Amino acid sequence: MAGEITETGELYSPYVGLVYMFNLIVGTGALTMPKAFATAGWLVSLVLLVFLGFMSFVTTTFVVEAMAAANAQLRWKRMETHQEEEDDDSSTASDSDVLIQDSYERAEKRPILSVQRHGSPNLFEITDRVEMGQMASMFFNKVGVNLFYFCIIIYLYGDLAIYAAAVPFSLMQVTCSAVGNDSCGVEAEAKYNDTDLCWGPLRRVDAYRIYLAVFTLLLGPFTFFDVQKTKYLQILTSLMRWIAFAIMIVLALVRIGRGRGEGHPPLASVSGLRNLLGVGVYSFMCQHSLPSLVTPVSSKRHLTRLVFLDYVLILAFYGLLSFTAIFCFRGDSLLDMYTLNFARCDVVGLAAVRFFLGLFPVFTISTNFPIIAVTLRNNWKTLFHREGGTYPWVVDRVVFPTITLLPPVLVAFCTHDLESLVGITGAYAGTGIQYAIPAFLVYLCRKDTRLAFGGGAVNKHGSPFGHTFWVGFVLLWAFSCFSFVTANIILSETKL
Repeated sequence: MAGEITETGELYSPYVGLVYMFNLIVGTGALTMPKAFATAGWLVSLVLLVFLGFMSFVTTTFVVEAMAAANAQLRWKRMETHQEEEDDDSSTASDSDVLIQDSYERAEKRPILSVQRHGSPNLFEITDRVEMGQMASMFFNKVGVNLFYFCIIIYLYGDLAIYAAAVPFSLMQVTCSAVGNDSCGVEAEAKYNDTDLCWGPLRRVDAYRIYLAVFTLLLGPFTFFDVQKTKYLQILTSLMRWIAFAIMIVLALVRIGRGRGEGHPPLASVSGLRNLLGVGVYSFMCQHSLPSLVTPVSSKRHLTRLVFLDYVLILAFYGLLSFTAIFCFRGDSLLDMYTLNFARCDVVGLAAVRFFLGLFPVFTISTNFPIIAVTLRNNWKTLFHREGGTYPWVVDRVVFPTITLLPPVLVAFCTHDLESLVGITGAYAGTGIQYAIPAFLVYLCRKDTRLAFGGGAVNKHGSPFGHTFWVGFVLLWAFSCFSFVTANIILSETKL
């Protein structure tokens, strides 16, 4: 997410890219989706989920088009630089060099598309990994660039707050419900309050805050250093994630098949729309990481079709996970973190499986927290960076890591309402990153492309939604999401 051109990385096949994109999108948001489905009703949830998936696909094609346009501009600048260098060396050029120079000059005088047809690589081929920050710098003005970084930073703060709350919450639910004679975790009829006792005189909220303090002390220091996600760690966390999802879906299906399903979800409930909207937006988030995913794909010939296939598979998976959940468990018994519903003896007989599912978020989220924290810290640095300037050691090594770590930990200290955290993050910062930024990027990159290369230039990775109507529609939808959630929050607070 840095604001510069970065290493492309090792190339991989389109289908490996499809798997990577699937893994990126299906994350923490999926674990909060079942409760959002149950609260909003299955029919309205299904319709809204399909629509959100479609809108995310539209803006994904926008970002890919902007990446291709950015590559074209960078490639053309390199060609111009190369031409200037050859002009400087023309006095000492050999006869063969003169022939090459004359050939290049003749090509230079022809239209750009003509140059492409005579053997030059396609200008719009995506070969450089141009990150979102670099594209913002290329196509936005100074105010636009600052708003871009502000949006990214708010989203990353929301991400860290969700992670900082999810791990202690999972540990609290598993350990506080398994004390004394109760070794089966969260009971079917149990309704716990934060003031209920956990161990001896300690309340559940005290246990949660102790776990939060331990989590911060163990993982917080990574914010002060550089950390990278290794290939093997990614494989391990992905494997654990899919084992957990598969177990939950199979157990829910078996329970429903045996006639033990407890869920009777309503068709629609307006009161649950706010959180469903935010959770849905958050659960389709991938636009900020597309440069890292798309650039290394070896063959991009059918890229749009593969992305469409990915979204269809993700929709099917979300639907399967959520529908099995809402018909297996009662709506009022579904927990914010879906895995915790399987920490019950009547659902899972094997203790090892109960603890694996209950503690699953602890393992996977803990590996991601330092990476996102470092990404947020680097974005803060980029936002305040001035050309040729350097930061004092105290600012670089103490101030930036501290302002990165402190706010999400404070938010997690105040609340562990994961559904609301995911909903608000998705509805506000997520709306900006997933809808507004891609729409403005593609609009401005099309304008720049026409100015730089003429109206006849054809972007081979252009979005199928090339009409300006789609840009306006996406921006209108972004504004509608923002307004609806804000109005809903105000009305809810007024009722309270």
